[in-house]
Amino acid sequence: MATLVLVRHGQSEWNEKNLFTGWRDPDLTDRGRAEATAAGKALKAKGLVFDHAFTSDLSRAQNTCARILTELGQDDLPVIRNQALNERDYGDLSGLNKDDAREKWGAEQVHIWRRSFDVPPPGGESLKDTAERVLPYFRQEILPLVQAGKNVLVAAHGNSLRALVMELDALTSEQIIDVNIGTGEPYLYQLDTTGAVASKEILANT
Repeated sequence: MATLVLVRHGQSEWNEKNLFTGWRDPDLTDRGRAEATAAGKALKAKGLVFDHAFTSDLSRAQNTCARILTELGQDDLPVIRNQALNERDYGDLSGLNKDDAREKWGAEQVHIWRRSFDVPPPGGESLKDTAERVLPYFRQEILPLVQAGKNVLVAAHGNSLRALVMELDALTSEQIIDVNIGTGEPYLYQLDTTGAVASKEILANT
C-alpha cells in the first residue's frame, strides 16, 4: 500500500490581497512559508518518505514543495514540474480583487464562476476544464507510480487538487462544489495496486 499526498501551496501574496490568481505567479507570504514548513513537519511526524515529487509550473507550489522536502530531509529528491498541475486559469478575473469583481459583474455571477463545475469565467477555465488537463496527466504520470508501491507528493493548487480529490473520492460535479482545500493542508491517500483508495486522512495545518 503506497501513499499519495496532495498539498495545496501555502498562502500566496495574492491570497493575502484577496486577488484572483490563476496562472499569475506571486510568491508565498511569510505565513505561506510557515504553512509549507508546518506541512513538512506534519508529514515527517507521520514517518513519510517520498519516492517521487510533482508540482506545477508556478513558484508558490514549487516553493511549498521545496520547504516540505527540506523538513523531510529530502532536498535531493528530484521534483517534476508540469503545467498540467497549474491552478485553474481565471482568465479576465486574474489580478482582480474579488470584491471589485463582485461590484463589476455581481456577486451571484462571480460566485457561479468561482464555485460551479462547468461555467468558466471570461477567457478562463471552469473546474471541468481544469480537470480535463489535470486528470490525464495524473493517470499517465502519477497514478502508475503509486500503484507500483511508490510514495508520491503532489504540491499544487486549490482547483487542480480539487480535480484530483473529485476523482479519488468519486464525487459528483455537485458534491465537489462544496470542497475547499486549505492552504498548506496535506491530504493523505493510501492506494492499493489497482489505484483504489483504501484510506484518506486530512492533516490540519496549525
